[in-house]
Amino acid sequence: MIFITSDWHFCHNREFIWKARNFSSVNEMNEEIIKRNNKLVKPEDDLYVLGDLLLGGEKSLEQGLNLISRINGKLHLVRGNHCTDKRWEAFSKLPNVVETKNSIYLKHQGYHFYMSHFPSLTGNNDKFLKQMTLNLFGHTHQKEHFFENNLWMYNTAMDAHDCYPCNLNDIIQEMKTKWTDTHLIKEGTTPHDICVEPDVTKIKPYETWLKVDEYKRRQCARCVHEGKCSGPSWMNVTCPRDWQYRRDPPDGGYYG
Repeated sequence: MIFITSDWHFCHNREFIWKARNFSSVNEMNEEIIKRNNKLVKPEDDLYVLGDLLLGGEKSLEQGLNLISRINGKLHLVRGNHCTDKRWEAFSKLPNVVETKNSIYLKHQGYHFYMSHFPSLTGNNDKFLKQMTLNLFGHTHQKEHFFENNLWMYNTAMDAHDCYPCNLNDIIQEMKTKWTDTHLIKEGTTPHDICVEPDVTKIKPYETWLKVDEYKRRQCARCVHEGKCSGPSWMNVTCPRDWQYRRDPPDGGYYG
């Protein structure tokens, strides 16, 4: 499985960090972060950590490295603003760290993710999720999951998730839900404009709200998200045989 997290701030002995996370001390925070991570993440899982793993001086560095070495998962590290050269070099030598990068690009289940420490404007709101480049970030210490309510910018940091790591599949589902909430059917839409299941009176997940002409143009939501389709059972429409949606154009660039 794949998990994402950010901003552990191990050994950062400031009340605005550990007290804001509802701990009584920095040591309690340190231990609880490890406990909550290892409750979900197995040693064989991939764990992407998007920066700011620890703070403090020489003594804190040694203590912090010991704490990180107890974290379950194969660690993929993205550099944060508190990841100094000395710390960054030390992280790379830990046995559970498999890569250290300034940012990471990941394709998972047809979704395209750009992982960075800082929130990054990677897309816009007029495309299907699989056509977007989706940003996973940390840094801000905000409680909200989405940066400025943008559905393609998801906050993975400790402060937004009660110090637990995020399962990437859960992030995708949350983005899908937000996509639906921000693409409501406009008032005045008639049943002739959109094919809906019987007795449906409110918005459904976007995979099921399909226009007949979108099927004919090979641009329906189901094709965009599932690759191939023959239309849902309640629609008397069939996509062209063996047609498959492609996010990336033939020239090797990308649309999103």
